[in-house]
Amino acid sequence: MVKIGCCGFVKSMARYFRTFTLVEIQQTFYRLPRLETVQGWREKAPRDFEFTLKAWQGITHPATSPTYRKAKLDIPEHKKAGYGHFQPTEEVWEAWENTAAVAEALQATVIVFQCPPGFKQTGEHLEHLHRFFRRVGAVPFKLALELRSGWDSEVITDLCSRYNLIHCVDPFAQKPLAGSVAYFRLHGSPPGKRMYRYSYTEEDFRYLAQVIQDQRAAGRPTYCLFNNMEMWNDALRFLQFLQQLKA
Repeated sequence: MVKIGCCGFVKSMARYFRTFTLVEIQQTFYRLPRLETVQGWREKAPRDFEFTLKAWQGITHPATSPTYRKAKLDIPEHKKAGYGHFQPTEEVWEAWENTAAVAEALQATVIVFQCPPGFKQTGEHLEHLHRFFRRVGAVPFKLALELRSGWDSEVITDLCSRYNLIHCVDPFAQKPLAGSVAYFRLHGSPPGKRMYRYSYTEEDFRYLAQVIQDQRAAGRPTYCLFNNMEMWNDALRFLQFLQQLKA
């Protein structure tokens, strides 16, 4: 009922595959790798190993975002306005098709759409989301939406129920409102703190275990992806913590 992993291969693939059964690929957000590359990852992984991935930023982030500079992407000037915020543009749709192709090659189970903090609840943004997910339709993987600014609970619930989306959250910041599974991304942010360098405590683990138990009681499996600087150690420690609870 709970799957634990890291946001990215923070160790060698061989070591990671020996330790965890789940990873969320981060590279796909910055630059989509070649299909041959991800097919190689799939072939190297154990048969029961599970991949999830972040959708390419061309869908979610405008070309003015510093994440494009970090990825060293050279976007033609005449195309820049067409990227991001789920706009009904050729650029966004091509970004989706390329993301979906990578997900299929990887046999990924979940695609995460991480929205920028500036993607706030407006009539225009809401319309973009409706048009985008309506066009996407049925796909062979689950789709998770991570909204990082204040959206109304009713709006989130309606969106997720209409398009069969997972409400992706940091469980230390808010509770998930919808989805067939719970998809948690832990950014190093327990209550009252916002520190990527933060290392989770045993008290944090007890809280997280209770949240996962609540999801289990509701019949929802939980994906638990650590995304802080200590993600490898924290994910290992939490895995051991859960094992001790069962003992």
